[in-house]
Amino acid sequence: MKKRFKDRLIIVFGRYPEPGKTKTRLIPELGAIRAADLQRRLTERIIQVLKKVCRKNDAGIVFFGEGGTVPDFKKWLGADMDVMLQADGDIGGKMAAAFTQAFRAGAKQAILVGTDIPRVSERHFQEAFHGLSSNDMVLGPSLDGGYWLIGMNRYHEVFGEIPWGTNTVFFRTKERIGRIGLSLHELETLADIDTLDDVKTHMPKEDVRKAYVSVIIPALNEEDHIQAAVLSALDECARVIVADGGSRDRTRDIAGNAGAFVIETQKGRAVQQNAGAALSRGETLVFLHADTRLPQGYSRHVFKTLLEPETVLGAFGFKTDLDSPMMRFFERAANVRAAWLNLPYGDQGLFLRRETFVHAGGFPEVPIAEDLMLVRRLSGSGRLKIVPAHAVTSGRRWKNTGLLRTFVVNQLILSGCFLGISPEKLAPLYKMPGASGR
Repeated sequence: MKKRFKDRLIIVFGRYPEPGKTKTRLIPELGAIRAADLQRRLTERIIQVLKKVCRKNDAGIVFFGEGGTVPDFKKWLGADMDVMLQADGDIGGKMAAAFTQAFRAGAKQAILVGTDIPRVSERHFQEAFHGLSSNDMVLGPSLDGGYWLIGMNRYHEVFGEIPWGTNTVFFRTKERIGRIGLSLHELETLADIDTLDDVKTHMPKEDVRKAYVSVIIPALNEEDHIQAAVLSALDECARVIVADGGSRDRTRDIAGNAGAFVIETQKGRAVQQNAGAALSRGETLVFLHADTRLPQGYSRHVFKTLLEPETVLGAFGFKTDLDSPMMRFFERAANVRAAWLNLPYGDQGLFLRRETFVHAGGFPEVPIAEDLMLVRRLSGSGRLKIVPAHAVTSGRRWKNTGLLRTFVVNQLILSGCFLGISPEKLAPLYKMPGASGR
């Protein structure tokens, strides 16, 4: 370790919540994204508990991570978090290495804890530190026969010859501690989360059926495009909601048959999107235009982007289904502008946390540019990020009206928004053919 730690140190063993590689025993029931999101929430909860413990006990925290890089963990947990990567080998070797490093860096008492203990509280750690004041070691047994916490005053070799992954880990470790003549304080038995039964039993308020993401699609007479939009949004962790503003064609039937939940609302893109969001259940919202298709694997991009607390809104790159050199130029220009100004448009598939959307008041119900107004409202509260994958929008309006004319009209609307011109005054521009194409 490059720095010296405080006399009291809490070592946290955790895994980077990459979908498909964390909480793998839960993936068959929850899916890769929701399993990873459960890991994220459990980790963030225990970090919050430990920060309170550290303030009251003048202790420090060091996070020993696995499955990600040090920058990955710092982006997720905060730049002020001390992060190291776990050593190679089995869990016993990893813990031995972490304790050895902690004591070499000056710790006088070190406690190691995992991240998936939903009922752990401040008092458990207060008791653990108190137990170490009169004992050589402390152990917190878990219901599955292992232990959720281990602490010591100096390094003791208690990790060898333990049958890791069995229901005798706690018993064998306790036996080894007694055999070498160390005193032990035992904590309350708690449960960790490995299976769906664990979730249902020890996290009764957890809705295992809840979608991670809700995709909201406002639609009006989009029978030619709505099926492709819905199909691109269908995902094991997603619920797709089509908010129809009074279509006179087969939009609603096609959307429902494709797998979407269809609602009828008043006409108006902002009104429709707000209505869909109000009926959604996912903690993350994606807003998708009815003539736009999300990239394959979009939910993983959403999860990874919003894993960083400082990111308040994300979007995909802009692309159309037109194949011409001029269209490619306008696409590149749009993507450069969006990244430079931190101002993506709605047809880039805007996504954000539900709580952020609610706090921002949703989309302002104006005739045009509701997407730009929401983005500008959020830009002062955190980072906006455009991911390296493209949402593909129909180029019908660009093609029918002319590429250059559509581009110019859209820039006029953008400039008008920047100059503070009211959406009502800009609305006639938007109604010109081609304007709503980008």
